Amino acid sequence: MTLAKIWVLAEPAGSTISAASLELISTAARLAGEVVAYTWSVPSSEFVDMASKYGADSVVGISDTGNRLAGTTVGAVMASEIQGGAAPSAIFFAASYEGRDAAGRLSAKIDAPVLTNVVNLLLEGSDLLSEHAIFGGSEIVSARFTSEVPGIFVIRAKSFVAEQNPKTPTLITREAGDIGAAGRAKLLESHVEERTGPKLDEAAIVVSGGRGLGKAESYTMVEELASLLNGAPGASRAIVDAGWVPYSYQVGQTGKTVKPTVYIACGISGATQHMVGMKGAKNIIAVNKDQEAPIFSISDLGIVGDVHKVLPALIEALRAR
Repeated sequence: MTLAKIWVLAEPAGSTISAASLELISTAARLAGEVVAYTWSVPSSEFVDMASKYGADSVVGISDTGNRLAGTTVGAVMASEIQGGAAPSAIFFAASYEGRDAAGRLSAKIDAPVLTNVVNLLLEGSDLLSEHAIFGGSEIVSARFTSEVPGIFVIRAKSFVAEQNPKTPTLITREAGDIGAAGRAKLLESHVEERTGPKLDEAAIVVSGGRGLGKAESYTMVEELASLLNGAPGASRAIVDAGWVPYSYQVGQTGKTVKPTVYIACGISGATQHMVGMKGAKNIIAVNKDQEAPIFSISDLGIVGDVHKVLPALIEALRAR
């Protein structure tokens, strides 16, 4: 048995769709007979084709977003359509800035609760059951909606695999119109952080550093090792809070969730908050001088040693290849 219809917020990534949104579209196609992908602005043909390739029956583009906040506009349009009688069975949002914003605004407009930090979704009869990681991922609890309003789910990245399920692409445009006082907030400027190499949450290899590096200057070893491996540098919350690296580098419950082929943890003790964001990696390598460090409990290969000796030796070996 499947649900009748699921809406998904499909977030742009350049001219196409973010990896997290593709995961949600693919999952929605598995759970429902019809999937509608909403996005702000009028999407490119590449965007529509990508959405339909992963299971969207139609894409709704909001034509007059302008410089208004995306979450404000999407939430208003979805609320208007629900109040007009076009409610879906469920609505999926990625746990991103825009996704959380849109979900919160929609929740307030239609007076419906939100289930957040979703890590799995299951159909149980005609009900959609969500699973949530608690206590740093050591326990899983389930929840369901009991009201008649559409279920709003905010889903963590990497919880599902994006699988292709081609449909015939259809583009629909909507106008946001007057969305009230919230529409007066304007986006004046945006900044895309410069980077080289793969994105942290999409990289096949991630090298992360923690407090065990000792000082901010030592993080250059992490960046160099990541570069030599064609991977992405990451970080624990401790060194992000200390100001050594930007927040965009953070891996963990309040940072990015990664599932690379190889994850190398350098000087990271393995706090629960960090491990919940990377323990899905296929191969975990840990370097730490404390043999009792919790990170070793989930590692496939553990090196008990000083990162200031291990990393330079590894970097030298890779340079010599």
